[in-house]
Amino acid sequence: MNINHICTVHRRSAERLRDLCCANRGTFIKVGQHLGALDYLLPEEYTSTLKVLHSRAPQSSMEEIQQVIREDLGKEVSELFASFEERPQGAASLAQVHRAVLHDGRTVAVKVQHPKVQRQSSRDIMVMEVLVRAVHWLFPDFSFVWLVEEAKKNMPLELDFLNEGRNAERVAAMLGHFPFLKIPKIHWDLSTKRILTMEFAEGGQVNDRDYMEKHSINVNKISENLGKLYSEMIFVHGFVHCDPHPGNVLVHKCPQTKQTEIVLLDHGLYQVLEPDFRLNYCRLWQSLINGDMSGVERYSRRLGAGDLFPLFACVLTARSWTSVNAGISSVPVTASEDVEIRTNASLYLPQISDLLNRVPRQMLLLLKTNDLLRGIETTLQTRASSSSFINVSRCCVRAVARHKRSKARSRRRRLQITLDESLSLCRLSVYELLLWVKSSTLGLWLTALLRLLQ
Repeated sequence: MNINHICTVHRRSAERLRDLCCANRGTFIKVGQHLGALDYLLPEEYTSTLKVLHSRAPQSSMEEIQQVIREDLGKEVSELFASFEERPQGAASLAQVHRAVLHDGRTVAVKVQHPKVQRQSSRDIMVMEVLVRAVHWLFPDFSFVWLVEEAKKNMPLELDFLNEGRNAERVAAMLGHFPFLKIPKIHWDLSTKRILTMEFAEGGQVNDRDYMEKHSINVNKISENLGKLYSEMIFVHGFVHCDPHPGNVLVHKCPQTKQTEIVLLDHGLYQVLEPDFRLNYCRLWQSLINGDMSGVERYSRRLGAGDLFPLFACVLTARSWTSVNAGISSVPVTASEDVEIRTNASLYLPQISDLLNRVPRQMLLLLKTNDLLRGIETTLQTRASSSSFINVSRCCVRAVARHKRSKARSRRRRLQITLDESLSLCRLSVYELLLWVKSSTLGLWLTALLRLLQ
């Protein structure tokens, strides 16, 4: 069987899977979206086909939306809103969002759950579990039971929009020191488990380069700030927004201040990292950035990878083993390396499945988050920039220092830890400044001048 025939089979199978997800809606679309993010595991034909589920989910009719609002809020749409757009701004797997105007003139986004999702979700998960186990019995190398287990655990949380509202307020308070972050405010008087009414946010999707060019938005700055947000969530706070697909991350230039904002939407699914897990994850990333292979092995094993730690490092970073050995911050990503990774993913499918069944459940959502962020960076052509590694390093230094201070028994020891932390952060800032000078016009001019003098 030649490569073209294999690609054709993959494409046909992926399209059938996409159509199955669209026909069954709800939970099936959610799982299909997750599969579409597994670039390190599935052939490109699957990921590219399934990624459309993020923006092309089936819609509920206006009659169905009105019925949900009537049941949950006890009033007709016309009583609650001065105007309500029938055409949704976007439709996702579990809900769709409509633009509306309150009677006091404020514009809001009303997220309304598809009417049958709540009732069908448990049945859908049961059907998926039976199918996945049957396929695993027929093809032992195919082991995606972990995916069903994750859906079973996370679906009730995502179906509770009050939980989503609480998450939004928590992360807004947690990351309030970032002036570029905007979290829409919740209107609690118009929110229930199936309806979430929030401040309406303008903007283009974070992967829309044309929108950014049109509005003079710096692509590199957006990528850097997105990295800062997620590094802070993962390494410092351990409270992680786990669905950063492009439809949930908007960019917007404020007309008044001319400042660019990142608008973070859809706060239904967050991962709370256990302190020990988070600390080991911090130290693993420090080892990966610095090319410390003994550290990579030690902390990968602590995170459950066992003897599959080389594969784990490659899956986590989407880099080749050669790049991991050299230190991922010092080796740029190349097209040939991406091809090598995709080829190896199909060759090592049984081992990858085994790895995903071994690692803690917390790791699965982090892998999904990493893949979605990596996809955004690839689209923006900012992947593996030096600033992203500096942001990760800075957050890891802070997190490890905070942990050490909590264990220190004397004031002198705590002071020493704080001084070491400040010194490490200062070194990173100096390094960042040197990189900026090197890439600036002044740096290029000085480099050219030195070459002439030589």
